[in-house]
Amino acid sequence: MKIPIYQVDAFTNERFKGNPAAVCPLDSWLPDVVMQNIAAENNLAETAFVVAAGNEYEIRWFTPTVEVDLCGHATLASAYVLFNELNFAGDQINFISHRSGPLSVTKNGSILALNFPVDSLTEAPFKPAFAIGLSQAPRTVIKGKTDYLFVYNSEAEILALQPDFEALKAHPVRGIIVTAPGETTDFVSRFFGPACGVNEDPVTGSAHTTLTPYWASILGKTELTARQLSQRTGDLTCNLMGDRVEIAGEAVLYLKGEIEV
Repeated sequence: MKIPIYQVDAFTNERFKGNPAAVCPLDSWLPDVVMQNIAAENNLAETAFVVAAGNEYEIRWFTPTVEVDLCGHATLASAYVLFNELNFAGDQINFISHRSGPLSVTKNGSILALNFPVDSLTEAPFKPAFAIGLSQAPRTVIKGKTDYLFVYNSEAEILALQPDFEALKAHPVRGIIVTAPGETTDFVSRFFGPACGVNEDPVTGSAHTTLTPYWASILGKTELTARQLSQRTGDLTCNLMGDRVEIAGEAVLYLKGEIEV
């Protein structure tokens, strides 16, 4: 069986920047083990699989080791493929995730805007264990549905963090988001997810469902600029809209081809 595959750099307008995701449009769902094997073979932070369902698309996301509940950059990449390579007519694509509910991506020129549910946030009393795996302890810890949000004082502190990825697996969460006020953006972040097979994710759209409501409450505004400080870097604009968050950026195609299964 031949399956089309695309690789897209998301949250950037420069090839070799942002976060690369694989996208596999399917006629019908493959067995879970096959999709997991494809994601492992791709060895990218995420591989998205999409299946047309009437006027919508069902979507699922796999890291090299597990299926995840939500992935922003691979959803952005999927929308890029549907708009630009598969000739989707219209400027809004509605996705269905059986783990995260309805999602949409709207196209405005080269900008693609994700519409995702806002994370639920709870401040956690500080424990010494929160410093495990990081070279500096955070000043504030927020617990989301699947991640910890560790807050620091400055962009320089975020850049200087030296994570011990094996030690970070001890935290009982999908990943650790570290964040601080930005020097040229409203906030900056990094994302560490060794427990789900991704040591440091280049640009993490889903993390901004946590970051956006947090920084909106701190800064007193709903429209925010963000930068993820990975080696590849990525730029996003975020807009808090009640119980939803709009996460926008650009994307660029890296490759297209087909795989044999």
